[in-house]
Amino acid sequence: MLSTLLAFLGACTLIAASPGPSTMLIIRQSLRSRRAGFLTVLGNETGVFIWGVVAALGLTALLLASQLAYDIMRIAGAITLIVFGIKALIDARRGPGEEGDREAAAAVRSGWTSYRSGLLLNLANPKAAVFAMSFLPQFVPAGAPHLPTMIGLAAIWAIFEVGYYGLYVWFVGRMRKVISRANVRKRLEQVSGGVLLALGVRMAVEG
Repeated sequence: MLSTLLAFLGACTLIAASPGPSTMLIIRQSLRSRRAGFLTVLGNETGVFIWGVVAALGLTALLLASQLAYDIMRIAGAITLIVFGIKALIDARRGPGEEGDREAAAAVRSGWTSYRSGLLLNLANPKAAVFAMSFLPQFVPAGAPHLPTMIGLAAIWAIFEVGYYGLYVWFVGRMRKVISRANVRKRLEQVSGGVLLALGVRMAVEG
């Protein structure tokens, strides 16, 4: 059991280390504040856990069985990524004063907005659902009850990634003095926006 758990955590590390839309969104939100970055992480990992539970219940098999359902989710996910990408590019074009005023005005709702962004981005990705269905069963020990074990693994996966992505948030916070410079922040917004936009277009056109 211990060896299975260690192997599972090793696989979780490799998954988290692979750059993707969630990573870009977490970094972008962390540019605003540690609170925004961490709440984005919590939202993303709530999505991870939800997909894990859905996979444990076998519902993601329906997604694989229906090309229409998969395509609807794929297009919805692509639109979500494109919207986030365009928003980042628009923010990059704003002057530092205007951006600061906008963020101050949104401070009260920023927590929920950040959490919702992470959750929405994860739930809108059909690949996350399919991956959970193929990934988690590999680590269910022989003879173990399937449903509770997979739900437990999904919880471990989500909690592990909270810690892993929390390091991203911490690092961006430590580099805040450098990142807060207008030119540096603008470039980072442009890069993150461009990557999210490109990933959205790629998701939209892929078969």
